[in-house]
Amino acid sequence: MAIDEAGIRRTLETIIDPQLGKGLVTLGLVEKIDVQPTGVTLTLSTEASDPEDNRPLEEAIRQAMHAMAQLEGSPLPELEITFARKVRLTEQSSSSQENPLANVRHVIAVGAGKGGVGKSTSAVALALGLARTGARVGLLDGDIYGPSIPTMLGLEDEVVKVRGSTMLPFEAHGIKSVSIGKLVEPDKALIWRGPMAHGAFKQLALQTDWGELDYLLVDLPPGTGDVPLTLAQLLPLTGAVLVCTPQRVAQDDARRAARMFQQLEVEILGVIENMSAYTDPDGNVHDIFGEGGAEILAQTMGLPFLGRLPIHPSIRINLDEGAPDRCFNTDPGLTAALEGLASGLASRVSLLEHAGETTRPTLDIS
Repeated sequence: MAIDEAGIRRTLETIIDPQLGKGLVTLGLVEKIDVQPTGVTLTLSTEASDPEDNRPLEEAIRQAMHAMAQLEGSPLPELEITFARKVRLTEQSSSSQENPLANVRHVIAVGAGKGGVGKSTSAVALALGLARTGARVGLLDGDIYGPSIPTMLGLEDEVVKVRGSTMLPFEAHGIKSVSIGKLVEPDKALIWRGPMAHGAFKQLALQTDWGELDYLLVDLPPGTGDVPLTLAQLLPLTGAVLVCTPQRVAQDDARRAARMFQQLEVEILGVIENMSAYTDPDGNVHDIFGEGGAEILAQTMGLPFLGRLPIHPSIRINLDEGAPDRCFNTDPGLTAALEGLASGLASRVSLLEHAGETTRPTLDIS
């Protein structure tokens, strides 16, 4: 019996995703099956940024196809397997009636319980890391009290451009961005009451021409104030990332931030430990702020741990100079850490999406 598309689909459905417990066809990973006399071409969607991550799945498919050919008594034709990287549109974000940013597929908050833990640094690292995989990425500097994204992205000399009543985002280092820091005088103290903070954030989010994005990362102010509440009410969040340093006091504040997101019914996508350790020129590792505190926090709260960002001089130098992309080309260990954070976040988003757990939070304030 000749191998046909229906038989191939049945075979692919027997390959079960170990995390979701469903077959490849049910998960919608099979994009195309092309059966020709000369061979079979399979195209599957993937969130993996590294082709090596697809090798186990490819091997499982080849073994299953070989077993099917033996069962059918037909020789296995030439088999070509292609993985097309694709960020899927969630059901809730596909509706323009529910989502004021209908062309933005995933909105991800980056928050922290306290200031000074490297939240903005982590947001920039995640944005650039995702963009380097081919994703379309935007970064909204929602830290309206202390915006630092213009410095980190080297936007000091850029001029805000407006089309009608819509602001055009800056484009640098492969990402789009906006910041309240580019709308006020550089040395002006930003003194905001609640309604003013709400209005400023809403304007940045909704009156910017983001175009089509796979990810919009939102760098939040530290703490549990007005802006996170506004964000949860305004946009359908895929989830939030928490940034924490290893020491106890940062853990305590991060735990409060986690409880805030949980109370807002926002999925916590993971925890990042920033300033995890410093390796001196002799190779000695110094745990300046303690060891593993953020990972312990994640374990005790049942949250995913995305990884560690080390203390590295080039991070400070490159972000001060507005050249964050250099961090990916400075040191192999640092590059691996940065790419690992972005890959972990993309995988977590993909996992939740396939499981159907990405929902819009609701909040009633009385």
